[in-house]
Amino acid sequence: MSSENDLHEIVAHSAETDPVEALRDALSDILAGLVAAGCGPHHLKEMMWETDQPEAFHLSRHTIELAYREVFAGFRPPIRLQRKAEAGLTIRARHAAAQPLPDALVEGYSLRDLGGQYSPRLQADMKALFRQWSRDGEAFRARHAGFDLAYGPGRFETLDLYRPAGAGRAPIFVFIHGGYWQASDKVQHAQFAQGLLDAGYAVAMPNYGLAPDNPLEASIAQSVAALNFLVDEADALGLDASSLHISGHSAGGHLAAMALLAQDAPPIASALLLSGLYDLKPLGHLPLGRLLGLDDAARATRLSPIVQPRPQSTRLAFAVGEGESDAFKAQSTALAATWQAPAPLICPGHHFSMLEGLNGGALLDLALRTAEGS
Repeated sequence: MSSENDLHEIVAHSAETDPVEALRDALSDILAGLVAAGCGPHHLKEMMWETDQPEAFHLSRHTIELAYREVFAGFRPPIRLQRKAEAGLTIRARHAAAQPLPDALVEGYSLRDLGGQYSPRLQADMKALFRQWSRDGEAFRARHAGFDLAYGPGRFETLDLYRPAGAGRAPIFVFIHGGYWQASDKVQHAQFAQGLLDAGYAVAMPNYGLAPDNPLEASIAQSVAALNFLVDEADALGLDASSLHISGHSAGGHLAAMALLAQDAPPIASALLLSGLYDLKPLGHLPLGRLLGLDDAARATRLSPIVQPRPQSTRLAFAVGEGESDAFKAQSTALAATWQAPAPLICPGHHFSMLEGLNGGALLDLALRTAEGS
Protein backbone atom coordinates (compact mmCIF):
# COMPACT_ATOMS: atom_id res chain seq x y z
CA MET A 1 0.00 0.00 0.00
CA SER A 2 1.34 3.43 -0.95
CA SER A 3 2.02 5.98 1.78
CA GLU A 4 1.40 9.71 1.40
CA ASN A 5 5.10 10.25 0.63
CA ASP A 6 5.10 7.62 -2.14
CA LEU A 7 2.50 9.46 -4.25
CA HIS A 8 3.36 11.49 -7.35
CA GLU A 9 1.38 14.45 -8.72
CA ILE A 10 0.36 15.31 -12.25
CA VAL A 11 -1.19 18.73 -12.95
CA ALA A 12 -3.24 19.59 -16.04
CA HIS A 13 -5.12 22.74 -17.02
CA SER A 14 -7.73 23.56 -19.64
CA ALA A 15 -9.01 27.01 -20.59
CA GLU A 16 -11.93 25.57 -22.62
CA THR A 17 -15.20 27.30 -21.72
CA ASP A 18 -17.38 24.23 -22.30
CA PRO A 19 -17.15 22.03 -19.16
CA VAL A 20 -17.27 18.74 -21.06
CA GLU A 21 -14.51 19.82 -23.45
CA ALA A 22 -12.43 21.23 -20.58
CA LEU A 23 -12.74 17.96 -18.66
CA ARG A 24 -11.85 15.89 -21.73
CA ASP A 25 -8.74 18.01 -22.31
CA ALA A 26 -7.50 18.03 -18.72
CA LEU A 27 -8.18 14.36 -18.04
CA SER A 28 -6.51 13.36 -21.32
CA ASP A 29 -3.40 15.23 -20.19
CA ILE A 30 -3.55 13.44 -16.82
CA LEU A 31 -3.78 10.10 -18.63
CA ALA A 32 -0.80 11.01 -20.82
CA GLY A 33 1.17 11.79 -17.67
CA LEU A 34 0.24 8.44 -16.15
CA VAL A 35 1.32 6.60 -19.29
CA ALA A 36 4.63 8.49 -19.36
CA ALA A 37 5.21 7.31 -15.79
CA GLY A 38 4.50 3.71 -16.77
CA CYS A 39 1.18 3.80 -14.91
CA GLY A 40 -2.50 3.43 -15.70
CA PRO A 41 -5.86 4.60 -14.31
CA HIS A 42 -5.68 1.96 -11.56
CA HIS A 43 -2.73 3.82 -10.05
CA LEU A 44 -4.83 6.93 -9.33
CA LYS A 45 -5.29 7.67 -5.63
CA GLU A 46 -7.00 11.07 -5.49
CA MET A 47 -7.88 14.11 -7.60
CA MET A 48 -8.51 17.78 -6.93
CA TRP A 49 -10.57 19.69 -9.53
CA GLU A 50 -10.09 23.46 -9.18
CA THR A 51 -12.47 25.67 -11.14
CA ASP A 52 -14.35 28.95 -10.99
CA GLN A 53 -17.62 27.04 -11.64
CA PRO A 54 -17.56 23.79 -9.62
CA GLU A 55 -21.30 23.25 -10.09
CA ALA A 56 -20.69 22.84 -13.84
CA PHE A 57 -18.16 20.06 -13.20
CA HIS A 58 -20.12 18.14 -10.60
CA LEU A 59 -20.06 14.40 -11.31
CA SER A 60 -23.79 14.19 -10.67
CA ARG A 61 -24.20 15.79 -14.12
CA HIS A 62 -24.68 13.02 -16.69
CA THR A 63 -22.52 14.68 -19.35
CA ILE A 64 -19.69 15.24 -16.86
CA GLU A 65 -19.82 11.64 -15.64
CA LEU A 66 -19.73 10.37 -19.22
CA ALA A 67 -16.80 12.65 -20.07
CA TYR A 68 -14.90 11.31 -17.07
CA ARG A 69 -15.64 7.71 -18.06
CA GLU A 70 -14.48 8.39 -21.63
CA VAL A 71 -10.96 8.76 -20.25
CA PHE A 72 -10.79 6.65 -17.09
CA ALA A 73 -13.81 4.31 -17.47
CA GLY A 74 -14.81 2.98 -14.06
CA PHE A 75 -11.55 3.82 -12.28
CA ARG A 76 -12.47 6.67 -9.95
CA PRO A 77 -10.37 7.74 -6.99
CA PRO A 78 -11.79 10.21 -4.44
CA ILE A 79 -12.41 13.51 -6.26
CA ARG A 80 -12.71 16.89 -4.55
CA LEU A 81 -14.10 20.00 -6.20
CA GLN A 82 -12.61 23.30 -5.08
CA ARG A 83 -13.64 26.77 -6.16
CA LYS A 84 -10.96 29.15 -7.39
CA ALA A 85 -11.10 32.68 -8.76
CA GLU A 86 -9.25 32.05 -12.03
CA ALA A 87 -11.20 30.88 -15.07
CA GLY A 88 -10.69 27.39 -16.44
CA LEU A 89 -10.18 23.95 -14.94
CA THR A 90 -7.06 22.70 -13.20
CA ILE A 91 -6.80 19.06 -12.15
CA ARG A 92 -4.24 17.80 -9.66
CA ALA A 93 -4.04 14.02 -9.74
CA ARG A 94 -1.97 11.99 -7.31
CA HIS A 95 -0.96 8.47 -8.18
CA ALA A 96 1.10 5.58 -6.89
CA ALA A 97 4.23 4.43 -8.65
CA ALA A 98 4.08 1.51 -11.04
CA GLN A 99 5.18 -1.85 -9.70
CA PRO A 100 6.90 -4.61 -11.72
CA LEU A 101 4.46 -7.06 -13.28
CA PRO A 102 4.68 -10.75 -12.37
CA ASP A 103 6.37 -13.03 -14.90
CA ALA A 104 3.14 -14.80 -15.82
CA LEU A 105 1.75 -15.90 -19.17
CA VAL A 106 -1.99 -15.81 -19.92
CA GLU A 107 -3.03 -17.45 -23.17
CA GLY A 108 0.58 -17.09 -24.32
CA TYR A 109 0.82 -13.37 -23.52
CA SER A 110 2.82 -11.62 -20.82
CA LEU A 111 0.60 -9.51 -18.58
CA ARG A 112 1.84 -6.34 -20.29
CA ASP A 113 1.07 -7.75 -23.74
CA LEU A 114 -2.27 -9.09 -22.54
CA GLY A 115 -3.18 -5.58 -21.44
CA GLY A 116 -2.32 -4.27 -24.88
CA GLN A 117 -4.34 -7.00 -26.60
CA TYR A 118 -7.43 -6.06 -24.60
CA SER A 119 -6.97 -2.28 -24.94
CA PRO A 120 -8.74 -1.28 -28.18
CA ARG A 121 -8.33 2.36 -27.15
CA LEU A 122 -4.74 2.06 -28.35
CA GLN A 123 -6.12 1.92 -31.90
CA ALA A 124 -7.61 5.42 -31.94
CA ASP A 125 -7.36 8.96 -30.61
CA MET A 126 -10.15 8.46 -28.09
CA LYS A 127 -10.63 12.13 -27.22
CA ALA A 128 -11.16 12.97 -30.90
CA LEU A 129 -13.32 9.89 -31.42
CA PHE A 130 -15.68 10.55 -28.50
CA ARG A 131 -15.89 14.21 -29.46
CA GLN A 132 -16.84 13.27 -33.03
CA TRP A 133 -19.28 10.54 -31.95
CA SER A 134 -20.96 12.96 -29.54
CA ARG A 135 -21.38 15.60 -32.26
CA ASP A 136 -22.57 13.10 -34.88
CA GLY A 137 -24.93 11.35 -32.48
CA GLU A 138 -26.53 14.57 -31.27
CA ALA A 139 -26.97 15.81 -34.84
CA PHE A 140 -28.53 12.52 -35.95
CA ARG A 141 -30.85 12.49 -32.94
CA ALA A 142 -31.99 16.04 -33.68
CA ARG A 143 -32.69 15.27 -37.34
CA HIS A 144 -34.57 12.03 -36.70
CA ALA A 145 -36.60 13.00 -33.64
CA GLY A 146 -35.72 9.84 -31.74
CA PHE A 147 -37.97 9.10 -28.78
CA ASP A 148 -36.27 8.69 -25.41
CA LEU A 149 -38.35 5.98 -23.69
CA ALA A 150 -37.98 4.54 -20.19
CA TYR A 151 -37.93 0.74 -20.10
CA GLY A 152 -37.34 0.68 -16.33
CA PRO A 153 -37.14 2.93 -13.26
CA GLY A 154 -33.36 3.49 -13.17
CA ARG A 155 -31.80 6.65 -14.59
CA PHE A 156 -29.86 4.60 -17.16
CA GLU A 157 -32.88 2.42 -18.04
CA THR A 158 -33.89 4.35 -21.15
CA LEU A 159 -33.70 3.71 -24.88
CA ASP A 160 -33.89 5.85 -27.98
CA LEU A 161 -36.27 4.60 -30.65
CA TYR A 162 -35.91 5.69 -34.28
CA ARG A 163 -38.65 4.74 -36.73
CA PRO A 164 -38.30 4.42 -40.52
CA ALA A 165 -40.25 6.91 -42.58
CA GLY A 166 -43.69 5.72 -43.68
CA ALA A 167 -43.47 2.33 -41.97
CA GLY A 168 -46.45 0.62 -40.38
CA ARG A 169 -45.40 -2.22 -38.10
CA ALA A 170 -41.66 -2.06 -38.49
CA PRO A 171 -39.26 -4.88 -37.60
CA ILE A 172 -37.09 -4.03 -34.60
CA PHE A 173 -33.29 -3.85 -34.61
CA VAL A 174 -31.77 -3.32 -31.16
CA PHE A 175 -28.20 -2.05 -30.88
CA ILE A 176 -26.34 -2.21 -27.52
CA HIS A 177 -23.37 0.15 -27.24
CA GLY A 178 -19.91 -0.78 -26.00
CA GLY A 179 -17.50 0.92 -23.62
CA TYR A 180 -16.11 -1.99 -21.57
CA TRP A 181 -19.42 -1.95 -19.63
CA GLN A 182 -18.19 1.29 -18.01
CA ALA A 183 -18.47 4.12 -20.51
CA SER A 184 -20.27 5.67 -23.47
CA ASP A 185 -23.94 6.26 -24.18
CA LYS A 186 -26.70 5.52 -26.67
CA VAL A 187 -26.57 9.05 -28.08
CA GLN A 188 -22.93 8.61 -29.11
CA HIS A 189 -24.00 5.74 -31.40
CA ALA A 190 -27.20 7.15 -32.91
CA GLN A 191 -25.49 7.94 -36.22
CA PHE A 192 -24.93 4.23 -36.88
CA ALA A 193 -28.70 3.65 -37.23
CA GLN A 194 -29.05 5.30 -40.64
CA GLY A 195 -28.44 2.24 -42.82
CA LEU A 196 -30.97 0.10 -40.94
CA LEU A 197 -33.56 2.90 -40.93
CA ASP A 198 -33.18 3.23 -44.68
CA ALA A 199 -33.76 -0.53 -44.95
CA GLY A 200 -37.10 -0.21 -43.12
CA TYR A 201 -36.10 -1.23 -39.59
CA ALA A 202 -37.00 0.60 -36.41
CA VAL A 203 -33.78 0.99 -34.44
CA ALA A 204 -33.74 0.92 -30.64
CA MET A 205 -30.61 1.93 -28.74
CA PRO A 206 -30.78 1.19 -25.00
CA ASN A 207 -28.57 2.45 -22.25
CA TYR A 208 -27.69 0.33 -19.23
CA GLY A 209 -26.15 1.06 -15.86
CA LEU A 210 -22.39 1.45 -16.02
CA ALA A 211 -19.89 -0.67 -14.10
CA PRO A 212 -18.50 -0.97 -11.53
CA ASP A 213 -21.42 0.83 -9.85
CA ASN A 214 -23.74 -1.44 -11.83
CA PRO A 215 -22.53 -5.08 -11.88
CA LEU A 216 -22.42 -6.94 -15.18
CA GLU A 217 -25.29 -9.18 -14.09
CA ALA A 218 -27.47 -6.07 -13.75
CA SER A 219 -26.41 -4.77 -17.19
CA ILE A 220 -27.45 -8.11 -18.71
CA ALA A 221 -30.80 -7.98 -16.94
CA GLN A 222 -31.33 -4.40 -18.13
CA SER A 223 -30.59 -5.41 -21.73
CA VAL A 224 -33.20 -8.16 -21.48
CA ALA A 225 -35.66 -5.73 -19.88
CA ALA A 226 -35.23 -3.37 -22.85
CA LEU A 227 -36.07 -6.21 -25.25
CA ASN A 228 -39.15 -7.18 -23.27
CA PHE A 229 -40.29 -3.57 -23.12
CA LEU A 230 -40.14 -3.28 -26.92
CA VAL A 231 -42.11 -6.51 -27.35
CA ASP A 232 -44.69 -5.61 -24.69
CA GLU A 233 -45.18 -2.13 -26.16
CA ALA A 234 -44.96 -3.20 -29.81
CA ASP A 235 -48.61 -2.50 -30.64
CA ALA A 236 -48.52 0.95 -29.09
CA LEU A 237 -45.22 1.80 -30.79
CA GLY A 238 -46.07 0.37 -34.20
CA LEU A 239 -43.44 -2.37 -34.04
CA ASP A 240 -43.44 -5.97 -35.25
CA ALA A 241 -42.68 -8.01 -32.13
CA SER A 242 -42.32 -11.18 -34.23
CA SER A 243 -39.31 -9.66 -36.03
CA LEU A 244 -36.90 -8.77 -33.22
CA HIS A 245 -33.18 -8.54 -33.98
CA ILE A 246 -30.25 -7.68 -31.71
CA SER A 247 -26.74 -6.40 -32.18
CA GLY A 248 -24.03 -5.15 -29.88
CA HIS A 249 -20.50 -3.85 -30.17
CA SER A 250 -17.58 -4.74 -27.88
CA ALA A 251 -19.00 -4.97 -24.34
CA GLY A 252 -22.39 -4.52 -26.00
CA GLY A 253 -21.64 -7.64 -28.03
CA HIS A 254 -21.20 -9.51 -24.76
CA LEU A 255 -24.50 -8.13 -23.42
CA ALA A 256 -26.30 -9.05 -26.64
CA ALA A 257 -24.89 -12.60 -26.52
CA MET A 258 -25.90 -13.01 -22.88
CA ALA A 259 -29.38 -11.67 -23.66
CA LEU A 260 -29.76 -14.44 -26.25
CA LEU A 261 -29.15 -16.94 -23.45
CA ALA A 262 -31.49 -15.41 -20.87
CA GLN A 263 -34.52 -17.54 -20.06
CA ASP A 264 -36.74 -14.48 -19.66
CA ALA A 265 -35.76 -12.91 -23.00
CA PRO A 266 -38.37 -12.74 -25.79
CA PRO A 267 -37.80 -14.70 -29.03
CA ILE A 268 -34.99 -13.09 -31.02
CA ALA A 269 -34.88 -13.79 -34.75
CA SER A 270 -31.27 -12.79 -35.42
CA ALA A 271 -28.14 -11.50 -33.75
CA LEU A 272 -25.20 -9.60 -35.21
CA LEU A 273 -22.33 -9.63 -32.71
CA LEU A 274 -19.62 -7.06 -33.38
CA SER A 275 -16.15 -7.58 -31.93
CA GLY A 276 -17.47 -8.65 -28.56
CA LEU A 277 -15.97 -10.16 -25.43
CA TYR A 278 -17.23 -13.71 -25.02
CA ASP A 279 -14.63 -15.32 -22.75
CA LEU A 280 -14.16 -13.04 -19.75
CA LYS A 281 -11.62 -15.17 -17.89
CA PRO A 282 -8.50 -13.49 -19.42
CA LEU A 283 -9.74 -10.09 -18.24
CA GLY A 284 -9.53 -11.25 -14.63
CA HIS A 285 -5.73 -10.99 -14.86
CA LEU A 286 -5.89 -7.27 -15.70
CA PRO A 287 -6.65 -4.22 -13.53
CA LEU A 288 -9.80 -3.61 -15.56
CA GLY A 289 -11.02 -7.13 -14.89
CA ARG A 290 -10.27 -6.88 -11.20
CA LEU A 291 -12.27 -3.65 -11.04
CA LEU A 292 -15.21 -5.55 -12.55
CA GLY A 293 -14.84 -8.54 -10.23
CA LEU A 294 -13.71 -10.87 -13.01
CA ASP A 295 -10.75 -12.09 -10.96
CA ASP A 296 -13.40 -14.37 -9.45
CA ALA A 297 -12.86 -17.20 -11.96
CA ALA A 298 -16.22 -18.84 -11.29
CA ARG A 299 -18.06 -15.57 -11.90
CA ALA A 300 -16.04 -14.80 -15.03
CA THR A 301 -16.92 -18.26 -16.38
CA ARG A 302 -20.60 -17.84 -15.51
CA LEU A 303 -20.67 -14.53 -17.41
CA SER A 304 -18.89 -15.92 -20.50
CA PRO A 305 -21.07 -16.84 -23.51
CA ILE A 306 -18.27 -19.14 -24.77
CA VAL A 307 -19.21 -21.81 -22.19
CA GLN A 308 -22.96 -21.64 -22.96
CA PRO A 309 -24.82 -23.75 -25.55
CA ARG A 310 -25.82 -22.13 -28.82
CA PRO A 311 -29.18 -20.32 -28.77
CA GLN A 312 -30.98 -22.56 -31.24
CA SER A 313 -33.78 -20.28 -32.41
CA THR A 314 -31.62 -17.32 -33.44
CA ARG A 315 -29.74 -16.74 -36.70
CA LEU A 316 -26.19 -15.66 -35.85
CA ALA A 317 -23.52 -13.55 -37.50
CA PHE A 318 -20.20 -12.17 -36.26
CA ALA A 319 -17.90 -9.40 -37.44
CA VAL A 320 -14.58 -7.86 -36.38
CA GLY A 321 -12.45 -4.99 -37.62
CA GLU A 322 -9.47 -5.74 -39.81
CA GLY A 323 -7.25 -3.65 -37.53
CA GLU A 324 -8.34 -5.37 -34.31
CA SER A 325 -5.89 -7.04 -31.94
CA ASP A 326 -5.37 -10.78 -32.28
CA ALA A 327 -7.11 -11.40 -28.95
CA PHE A 328 -10.26 -9.54 -29.97
CA LYS A 329 -10.37 -11.39 -33.29
CA ALA A 330 -9.87 -14.69 -31.46
CA GLN A 331 -12.81 -13.95 -29.15
CA SER A 332 -15.23 -13.69 -32.09
CA THR A 333 -13.69 -16.59 -34.01
CA ALA A 334 -13.97 -18.87 -30.97
CA LEU A 335 -17.61 -18.09 -30.22
CA ALA A 336 -18.61 -18.37 -33.88
CA ALA A 337 -17.01 -21.83 -33.99
CA THR A 338 -18.51 -22.90 -30.65
CA TRP A 339 -21.97 -21.74 -31.68
CA GLN A 340 -21.57 -23.23 -35.18
CA ALA A 341 -22.01 -19.91 -36.95
CA PRO A 342 -20.19 -18.64 -40.05
CA ALA A 343 -16.70 -17.28 -39.47
CA PRO A 344 -16.64 -13.58 -38.58
CA LEU A 345 -16.79 -11.03 -41.36
CA ILE A 346 -13.57 -9.00 -41.47
CA CYS A 347 -14.59 -5.34 -41.81
CA PRO A 348 -12.46 -2.40 -42.89
CA GLY A 349 -11.11 -0.35 -40.03
CA HIS A 350 -10.27 -0.89 -36.39
CA HIS A 351 -12.34 -1.71 -33.32
CA PHE A 352 -14.28 1.56 -33.45
CA SER A 353 -14.32 2.60 -37.10
CA MET A 354 -15.77 -0.78 -38.13
CA LEU A 355 -19.16 0.54 -36.97
CA GLU A 356 -19.26 2.85 -39.98
CA GLY A 357 -20.06 -0.26 -42.02
CA LEU A 358 -23.53 -0.37 -40.48
CA ASN A 359 -24.44 2.55 -42.73
CA GLY A 360 -23.42 0.85 -45.96
CA GLY A 361 -21.24 -1.91 -47.31
CA ALA A 362 -20.53 -5.49 -46.32
CA LEU A 363 -21.46 -5.09 -42.65
CA LEU A 364 -24.89 -3.64 -43.38
CA ASP A 365 -25.42 -6.35 -45.99
CA LEU A 366 -24.56 -8.98 -43.39
CA ALA A 367 -26.98 -7.44 -40.89
CA LEU A 368 -29.81 -7.47 -43.42
CA ARG A 369 -29.08 -10.99 -44.72
CA THR A 370 -28.99 -12.35 -41.19
CA ALA A 371 -32.17 -10.53 -40.17
CA GLU A 372 -34.02 -11.67 -43.27
CA GLY A 373 -32.71 -15.22 -43.22
CA SER A 374 -31.36 -15.00 -46.74
